[in-house]
Amino acid sequence: MSEEQNIQWFPGHMAKTRRTIKESLNLVDAVAEIVDARVPQSSRNPEINSLISGKPRIILLNKCDMADAVATAKWINYYKSQNITALAVDCRTGSGLKGFRSAVMNLLGEKLERYRQKGMVGKTLKIMVVGIPNVGKSSFINKMCGANRAKAENRPGVTRGNQWFKIDKDLELLDTPGILWPKFDDKAVGEKLAFTGAVKDAVLDTELLAVRLLETISGDYFDLIKNRYGVEYDEDSYELLCAIGKRRGMVQRGGVTDTERAANMLLEEYRNCKIGRITLEKPEEI
Repeated sequence: MSEEQNIQWFPGHMAKTRRTIKESLNLVDAVAEIVDARVPQSSRNPEINSLISGKPRIILLNKCDMADAVATAKWINYYKSQNITALAVDCRTGSGLKGFRSAVMNLLGEKLERYRQKGMVGKTLKIMVVGIPNVGKSSFINKMCGANRAKAENRPGVTRGNQWFKIDKDLELLDTPGILWPKFDDKAVGEKLAFTGAVKDAVLDTELLAVRLLETISGDYFDLIKNRYGVEYDEDSYELLCAIGKRRGMVQRGGVTDTERAANMLLEEYRNCKIGRITLEKPEEI
């Protein structure tokens, strides 16, 4: 097997993020955490559980159209076993987002009932939206706001830079400026995010990354690789990359595969879901 890259590209703003979230929690009724359905565990900040402890939460498995549907169902069931509501969504197209509002109302049903008993009918529910960069937080907010998007405003008592978006008379979203970057104590976390394009390729060895991607997906998804590139299984992922490059005509003088071109092509096609719907993490692996 090839060696994992020690990917530490992400800048650290954890102290500011902690402060922003803690100062804002008392302003909201629940938290919507957005993760990448292809890497649900690696695309979560490891500190989020402690930061939002005690607040009701919904996890949105974004980019579900690019993930293995069977694996996504397993993740939803896993979160359910942890008493966490989860929805499979595609924030780019809006698929699955119609269920968000009803999920919020169901999640906060007891609170809404208490409001009704006190005569506070129609009270607006406020949801904080969190997620690491490139996971689809902005797409989610824009899609939810649609044509009725309200002008963002800074409100008294809110950390400077927080933005409120009114969805309708019953629901508002709070977008925090704090950047939630994961800590890469586990090299595999950074690597999986690099596979999905969350880390700029300019700071990576793309050939090594492509070889590692093939190692990662060949077990469960080799049929997709075979169907896409017409290659046979090879335990040596570098040789498999060479074979893929040759099938695509990426051959240099002397019959040697241009592995750099092949690597860039493979990564681009994985990220654009041209190989197929692939999930890199399963709940049973946690």
